[in-house]
Formats: sequence, structure tokens, C-alpha cells
Amino acid sequence: MKKVGVLVGRENTFPPALIERINMQSQDTGVTAEYVTIGGIRMDAVCPYAVIIDRISHEIPFYRAYLKNAYLSGTVIVNNPFWWSADDKFFNYSMALRLGVAIPRTALLPQKEYMERITSQSLRNLQFPLDWQAIVDYVGLPAILKPHDGGGWRDVYRINSLEELIQVYDRTGQLCMTLQEFVKFDRYVRCYCIAKQHVLIMPYDPARPYPTQYLDIRPEDYLEPDLHARIVRECRLLCEALGYDINTIEFAIQDGIPYAIDFMNPAPDADSFSVGPVNFEWMVSTVSQMLIRLAQEGRPQERTHIFRWQEMIAERM
Repeated sequence: MKKVGVLVGRENTFPPALIERINMQSQDTGVTAEYVTIGGIRMDAVCPYAVIIDRISHEIPFYRAYLKNAYLSGTVIVNNPFWWSADDKFFNYSMALRLGVAIPRTALLPQKEYMERITSQSLRNLQFPLDWQAIVDYVGLPAILKPHDGGGWRDVYRINSLEELIQVYDRTGQLCMTLQEFVKFDRYVRCYCIAKQHVLIMPYDPARPYPTQYLDIRPEDYLEPDLHARIVRECRLLCEALGYDINTIEFAIQDGIPYAIDFMNPAPDADSFSVGPVNFEWMVSTVSQMLIRLAQEGRPQERTHIFRWQEMIAERM
């Protein structure tokens, strides 16, 4: 039997449902699933899992280091821990822009504060003071100030004036922030993309309180056919470029244009009480089938997919 390991945090619905779904099919597939248990890891350890699905290593450095070592012994990790460690949202915006995806104007800001050992000499290359007016002139107002590698809508602020930008920025501490044009959207969708191919579009209202953001509307009734097709196509394009087997992509739609505003979510929300029963069932079914296939077949010999985006951009030049 091949084994799928599930590495989790505080989730209580998606992981057990995933394990149960895989194990229900084990007699036919030759694949079982269980929670990963790890302690001190020898550097020459061979991982017993054909596949590990990672839902928590972004918060636990020990888990991330373990997954990189498991990768060395041939385990398929979903999502790839090397690229996940390297990725950030500002890079994603710049990459997507070059792939032809609509992206709101975005500027990267230096940190307001630094760890204690960083002195003025360490920052000799940093422009000071910043040309705040030029930054605002480029992005426009209102704008969204948010971390360049954050998630879960944490530390996200709507900015309405230059004075407010400076005041809020001064409270961001050691976070590296981006300032992004605010899209005055009339519709908004959050999309699961699994195995870089399977896309589920979920109408979504980010202004509603958690966990009521997902709207009980069929995407076919929410989006025109051409817009629906474009969003599916761009979800696949972004995940193929970034190499993510599990991701969510968020689009703010204004005047029929879907602006991709968030697509670095390699451990997206999948709890049943949040996403709803229909979306939850799709996620459990689609992810379990992908994990079973990866356990049976392994991943095809990859070029270093970290640079897949580079090849795709070159094809467009």
C-alpha cells in the first residue's frame, strides 16, 4: 500500500474527511491516508509517505524543514515546500502582469522597523525619506495596504489619504507591505484550483463577516460565459506558472475585467462550516483524487518548476 500523509493545524473538518475519502477507496486504489507523526528527524531518514499534503508548515518552521528533507527521499509534497518558502505576493503580481493577467497597480514598501541588530549602515541603499506622493500618484486612492506575504486578511487596511497612509504605515512594525490600487468591484470570486487544472469558482463577498463570505449563488448565474471562461483560464495559467497543486485565486471584477488580487494561498480555507457543503464536497473529492493519483504514479520528472514562470513569460515575448 502507498501512503498519503496529512500534515495539519487547527482544521477539524477537511483533513479527517480527506483521510476518510482516500481510505474508503483503498481496496481499489492501493492507497491509504493518515495523519503524519514526526519527532526528531535524522538527515538520512527515508520518508514513509508517497505523498504529503501540507496544510500548516507556513506557520511551523520545523515542519517546513521536515518536508524539504522528505522531498529529498522522493516524497511528493503538496504544495512544493521550496517554492512556497521562496514565493511572495509582490513577485506574484509582477509575474502575473507579464503573463497578461489584469493586476491592480501595486507598489512594494520598505519595512518601517527592523530587528535590533539592523543599524543605519545596514540600510545605506534605502531611499530616505520615501517619496510618498509619487507612490500615491502611481497607485491612486483609495488603496489597500497589506503584507507582501500575508494571508487570512490579517493586517489589511483601506487607505483613503496620504496622511492616513503614513499614519497606518507607521504602525506596521517589521512587516514588509504593499500598497495596491483599490478595485471598485461590482462582483468578487474566490476560486479553488487543484492540480493546476480543476477550477471551482465561488461567488464571494469579502465585506461580509467570517464565515459568511461565500454566497449561495451558482457561478453560472453570477458570471457571463466569457468572463467565467477567462477566470478559469487565468486560474490555470497562474497555478501552472507558480507550480501550486492547491491554491485559491481571488478576482475583484470591475466593468467586466477580473483583477487578480490574491493568488498565494497554498493552504486555503477548506472547512465545511466556512465554504459550505457543496464547495466542501468538491474540495474533498477533487483533492483526494489528485493525492491518490500522485501516490500511484508519482510526479512526472520535473524541471525545476520554480522557473516555470520564466519560460512562460519568454514564450509571450
